Amino acid sequence: MVEKNDPAASIGEPAGGSALARLPPRLHATAGADALAKKAARERRDAEMRGVTSIDAMRAAIKDAARQLPLITQVPRVGKLGAAAFLERAARGLPFLVPGLAARWPLAELTPDTLRERFSAVPVRARVGDYVNTAFAPDRAMQDMSMLEYLDLAAGGAEGLPPYLGNLELRELNRFCHWPAFFAKPGPPRFWLGPAGTVTPLHADYDDNIFVQVWGSKRIFLAPPHHDAFLYPVEANALLFGSPFDPEAPDFARFPLARQAALLEIVVEPGDLLYVPAGWYHQVRSLTFSLSSNRWSRTLPLALGGRPA
Repeated sequence: MVEKNDPAASIGEPAGGSALARLPPRLHATAGADALAKKAARERRDAEMRGVTSIDAMRAAIKDAARQLPLITQVPRVGKLGAAAFLERAARGLPFLVPGLAARWPLAELTPDTLRERFSAVPVRARVGDYVNTAFAPDRAMQDMSMLEYLDLAAGGAEGLPPYLGNLELRELNRFCHWPAFFAKPGPPRFWLGPAGTVTPLHADYDDNIFVQVWGSKRIFLAPPHHDAFLYPVEANALLFGSPFDPEAPDFARFPLARQAALLEIVVEPGDLLYVPAGWYHQVRSLTFSLSSNRWSRTLPLALGGRPA
């Protein structure tokens, strides 16, 4: 899930006045000593929140732990879990799917027409243009608009990538979610909405992640943390690394090491919850018009088992 710590992805509660005026300012690239100082301060805050000495050390610990994992050829499907059973399973450091966990969420009963009728004025920020190749750039193309304007734009069927609402804190929709209490310190829910063909390219977040597919279906590729050695990672920030390799259209001439990456493929369906452990690379494509939501943990990753990083 891209830009997990990007405050420009957050949307507050509706209030009076212009909807678009309530969107936070976009982030822009900065350079020089000021940018480096801000980056260092952010990493210190992130490390303190997670109880580690540094984010770099935490990433290294995650990859070291992953080297001890058994090789799996498919994502396991498990029955519904309570919090204790979830934590025990997640501590193994492997992804798993809980089918149907969110099937009874009130949000699952809503439809795109509901969004038009009840949430048309909600301000959103749409990813437009080539948001795949610029996914990890600080100033990629985005447009501010209302939910109704976005739905009209998405229905227009323009050439290229369809516009995408990604990583938005839509509190109006979160009222219809029943999140399980799996994380001790969860971040705010994020929402992902768009037609078939929207893509979040291959990347790794260094926080544990629970991902819920609410409507539609998505295809997800995953690779373990230590296989970043084969995936040509590029740092977006200390907790987010992108990869230029596309597992859906592999270019082994350009990325020969990627042949060694152990890639898993899974299709998530409405109601499914997918656990993505910290550091696991993943790429996500909508196969139909889809609504998804996720939450990242803000504590030491469960795979580290409380060991200092």
